[in-house]
Amino acid sequence: MTDISRIALVGNPNCGKTSLFNQLTGTRQKVANYAGVTVERKEGRILLPSSGQMLVLDLPGAYSLNATSPDEAITRAVCLGELADEPAPDLIVCVADATNLRLHLRFVLEAMRLGRPMILALNMMDAAKRRGITIDVAALSATLGIEVVETIATRRDGVNALLQTLDKPLTRQLPEPVAGDLHQAVRDMLAACVIMPRTTDARDDAIDGVVLHPIFGLALLAILMFFIFQAVFSWAEPFMNGIEFGIGELGALSTQSLPDGLLRSLLNDGIFAGVGSVLVFLPQILILFFFILLLEESGYLPRAAFLLDRLMFKAGLTGRAFIPLLSSFACAIPGIMATRSISDPRDRLTTIMVAPLMTCSARLPVYTVLIAAFIPAQTVWGFLNLQGIVLFTLYFGGIASALLVAYVMKWLQSDRSEHALLLELPSYRLPDWRSIAIGLYERMMIFVKRVGGIIFAVTMLLWFLASFPGAPAGAAGPAIDYSYAGQLGAFLAVIFAPIGFNWEISIALVPGLAAREVVVAALGTVYSMSGNEDLVANQLSTLISQQWSLATGLSLLVWFVFAPQCLSTLATVRRETGSWRIVGIMTAYLFGLAYLASFITYQLALALL
Repeated sequence: MTDISRIALVGNPNCGKTSLFNQLTGTRQKVANYAGVTVERKEGRILLPSSGQMLVLDLPGAYSLNATSPDEAITRAVCLGELADEPAPDLIVCVADATNLRLHLRFVLEAMRLGRPMILALNMMDAAKRRGITIDVAALSATLGIEVVETIATRRDGVNALLQTLDKPLTRQLPEPVAGDLHQAVRDMLAACVIMPRTTDARDDAIDGVVLHPIFGLALLAILMFFIFQAVFSWAEPFMNGIEFGIGELGALSTQSLPDGLLRSLLNDGIFAGVGSVLVFLPQILILFFFILLLEESGYLPRAAFLLDRLMFKAGLTGRAFIPLLSSFACAIPGIMATRSISDPRDRLTTIMVAPLMTCSARLPVYTVLIAAFIPAQTVWGFLNLQGIVLFTLYFGGIASALLVAYVMKWLQSDRSEHALLLELPSYRLPDWRSIAIGLYERMMIFVKRVGGIIFAVTMLLWFLASFPGAPAGAAGPAIDYSYAGQLGAFLAVIFAPIGFNWEISIALVPGLAAREVVVAALGTVYSMSGNEDLVANQLSTLISQQWSLATGLSLLVWFVFAPQCLSTLATVRRETGSWRIVGIMTAYLFGLAYLASFITYQLALALL
């Protein structure tokens, strides 16, 4: 039995390290952040027949351990045991892409200089053999002075060799660090241990001829994005109907035996009207995440970044900003954190400032309710969903606004020089469905926890504000008009009247500061407390279509394109930049743009419709 109990997986980005981690640990993993920083920490456990349980850390991908980014700094610090409350790993498993050893072996040699016990996992061996690459594993192991194992992270049995190696007694002899020029050392190893017919895959080159074409490539990317937004609406509908029906039935069963009173109101008007109205949008969020993970696993995302670099530079961004901005479509927080891959401080700050303009998944519940209320569910041109077209337009509006803001920031800066884009384009590969499934599960649990945590708490608070104090004797209107929520909404309605917002919308925007999707829950709670329980129970869209004007609905849609109603995003910006000034500037310009755009939309709608 080995005394190895803590393993750290390290490697370059795109080496299949996370897929290997998922294959080893399965669902026995959890995600958190390292203390004091926003770098993600993934840990899992593996069970071995003779060695028992081992803890595995999936460290951030790094091209070098001479740290130039927070990701690389954390990877180096963990490997050396320099972080508080984070013991040094007993063993480093360095993962390398077998099809790109010229790049990845240099990192292996650099990792050996850390002075920790180490083994090398040659990943993607199936792709290497398919390309005719022959690797003398025994010779490579002898040259490096460490054990080398072959892995295929996309196959269940592809990690057996690694598991068998971990399950046997491992030497704690430290590897001999390679002295001198690492690039020359890599060239010598490749010449002695590797036969490579060609430097690139002929299949990849053929696909890149279309995907990276300056015209056809851009057209393909636009079609792909349009298809994704169509799928978010079309595919999710039956699942949403099922969840809506289930929540309605659960609410009816839970309250049917309760007498009228505070408890029944809490369950009906608070929990089921609030939390239930947000949970129903889980299918749309998962579909969006599914496509993002699919593009990432296939190797397409770096190519999209390369393709858009020239266009994004004209707007004051870099091609590297594409991946953080695309991640922001799911949530701005991981998108902002992903800007750590941008080395230039100017480009990184610009990307952070425009990331909240990407239409995150938290906006989907709001968009879905409003689009269903004011846009007819009909097919245009025989195959396109009109509601999906409107959703795509809103997403495009966010993208166009981000490019415009980035251009203004570039114009305001003294340094307008172009920075060269250096990107690794990984080989195309079939998606690892296990990794996609685990990724979807993680994001589902994050969303459900938000519903069960922040959204639940905010909904309960709003129910309390809407319930107390009660209406005086002989009151003519609904009780909510006399509550704390009604009084606050009436005050805010004066501020938002020029953009068409009523007091119900105004009060819903306040708890929406915790998370954008809370606005839907808040509207559900407010309207159920206003005496519209039946309509809320059936569909919120039906209610607002009857009580709001089209101008108000369009104004609110435009508001959510810009408004930074997410305190978690602002907190992440503070942690990433270390500046409250940046947070203040971001908040001011986003709220200013939201109010201006909504004002123009509302006034034009009143004049034209």
